[in-house]
Amino acid sequence: MKRMLLILLLGLIAGGGAHVGWLTLRRPEPVDSLAAQLAWMKTNLGLSDAQVARLRVLHEESAPRLLALASQVASMREEHAAFERQRTTSGRIDFLEFARFVAQRQVLDRACLDSTHTLVAASASVMTPEQREHYLSLLGPALEPARANAIP
Repeated sequence: MKRMLLILLLGLIAGGGAHVGWLTLRRPEPVDSLAAQLAWMKTNLGLSDAQVARLRVLHEESAPRLLALASQVASMREEHAAFERQRTTSGRIDFLEFARFVAQRQVLDRACLDSTHTLVAASASVMTPEQREHYLSLLGPALEPARANAIP
């Protein structure tokens, strides 16, 4: 009986170790990294190495601007949350301050959309007409102006 339990325990340990080892070796690269995104684009759009290198440069050049905009978006979300907390706790809102917030949000939304369109246009200019058509069809819904107002 003890021998059977020992064999079962060793089998479970070996199976668990093999499973963890396989997952560790086969773990995909994080999707949010530029390398993973470029690899995906290369595979799905049939890009050459030269095109991928040019896209890497374009994305790296635009990164500081996009990171600054992302920081501003995060700040606007915090400010919106503060307005919402004030509304729910006190039942009052400074409407002039909220109007200022809405105006700033619209300017930020426009800047985000313009930066995105600029990067997409620059990326598309590196591609062949067939690649460009496929690329833009994939991004089409994300580039609609109506979705630019996504800051909650």
